[in-house]
Amino acid sequence: MIREFRLPDLGEGLTESEIVSWHVAVGDKVTLNQVIAEVETAKAVVELPSPYEGIVSALHEVAGTVVEVGAPIVSFDVGGGPGPAAPAPGQTATGGTAAGLAPARPAGEPLKRTPNLVGYGAVPEKTGRPARRRWLTGDQPPAPDAAAPPAPAPAPAPAPAPTPAPAPVAPAPVPAPVAPAPPVPPASAGPQDAPAGSRPQERPRSTPPVRKLARDLGIQLEHVQGSGPDGLIVRSDVTAAAEAAGQVSALEQSPPPSGTFPVPPPAVPSPAAGGQSVREERIPIAGMRKHTAAAMVASAFTAPHVTVFLTVDVTASTELLLRLRQKPEFEGVKLTPLTLAAKAACLALGKHPTLNSRWDEAAREIIQYRYVNLGIAAATPRGLMVPNIKDANTLGLRDLAAALGTLTQTARAGKTTPADLAGGTFSISNVGVFGVDAGTPILNPGEAAILALGAVREQPWAFEGAVALRKVMTLSLSFDHRLVDGEQGARFLSDVGAVLAEPAMALTLM
Repeated sequence: MIREFRLPDLGEGLTESEIVSWHVAVGDKVTLNQVIAEVETAKAVVELPSPYEGIVSALHEVAGTVVEVGAPIVSFDVGGGPGPAAPAPGQTATGGTAAGLAPARPAGEPLKRTPNLVGYGAVPEKTGRPARRRWLTGDQPPAPDAAAPPAPAPAPAPAPAPTPAPAPVAPAPVPAPVAPAPPVPPASAGPQDAPAGSRPQERPRSTPPVRKLARDLGIQLEHVQGSGPDGLIVRSDVTAAAEAAGQVSALEQSPPPSGTFPVPPPAVPSPAAGGQSVREERIPIAGMRKHTAAAMVASAFTAPHVTVFLTVDVTASTELLLRLRQKPEFEGVKLTPLTLAAKAACLALGKHPTLNSRWDEAAREIIQYRYVNLGIAAATPRGLMVPNIKDANTLGLRDLAAALGTLTQTARAGKTTPADLAGGTFSISNVGVFGVDAGTPILNPGEAAILALGAVREQPWAFEGAVALRKVMTLSLSFDHRLVDGEQGARFLSDVGAVLAEPAMALTLM
């Protein structure tokens, strides 16, 4: 029996997710709750467990595809007898004969190909129509089903003996309709192909690696003629198209693909010399980049941002970190300026709760939090994400340092869950690790403020009535001016700076 698994909602109200990778292939036997795929939702990559035990009969989407919630992504053969989606020839998925129902497609019309599907198998239709067959894009399509052969049989049958007599007259009109007919490339034509107009909107047939190569080279497959079986576009077709895109003669014969530009011959390296003829790359806006962009635009154009700066002598904090690293109780954890800044921010938020709040437009209310879910902006191979440490204000310095280490490692490994990303109340962005002194960070949506830490630099500084080389850091605080007044933001930043300048000042905030 075939069971279809549809993409679930893995977050709060998400409408789509991207399949990052498949852990199974068609024909694999899977167990209940076995991880079958990794799916990127919002900013998290989530492992998708199998809801069934059985054999994978079809993968309906390839890795890198954005799928709407509720769309089928994989089918399983769970046993228990033949499934309703695999009817015998001439029989429908509901058990009736094809003759008893209207045909799903005209006789002789080839099966509808779905190039974006991997694997093959029968997927049950919910309408009682015959199930659609799906096959691997690189395989030969199956021959037309039993309903197709009777169609060509009647064609020669009614042709009696007198038909050859007018043969000399018939050839004259025949070439006329045949000449305008070939808009279909001859290489892709075959005995099983439908007429040129029967599939005008069909996507070009190719395999996922070939499609990725085409994207990397900036080649649109709609402009490529396949040389593989049944017009399949193979790797050599794409590379040939890429080389032709840089040749003036090829550009004169046919227009370049949309989004590419004719390149003057002197600027195009010769393929024989190993040069690259494509000078630009188009990257789809999807996954984490798509969600991050939407969130930043919404934040920037919803909350009125204000940013204030403070430069602080953090020599005392740097010396404290050196001493703490020698303590046995801090063995195994990483202590950095971010650790002290995070603790200072949690203490200061208790004194300045307006910076730990949210503007609820629908309810016309300001929500002030009595807890701190501290978000830490983390740069990952997939982009920026801001997971948060729940109830960070209740953690001691060692536990906070351990939580920061776990948070960043999990984020960089792509294992951050949607729960880790939800519910943040205040965020910190450590731009100093990139050698940046200051910035104007954009608020994480739904939060009132974000603190940016600059690089710690040794520079001349006024100290005890003289000029000395000191460790100096610049703090940047952006806040929502609907929630936080300038005075409140300035006082909060001043308190954080005071703790970093003299760690003993933390006692005044407890």
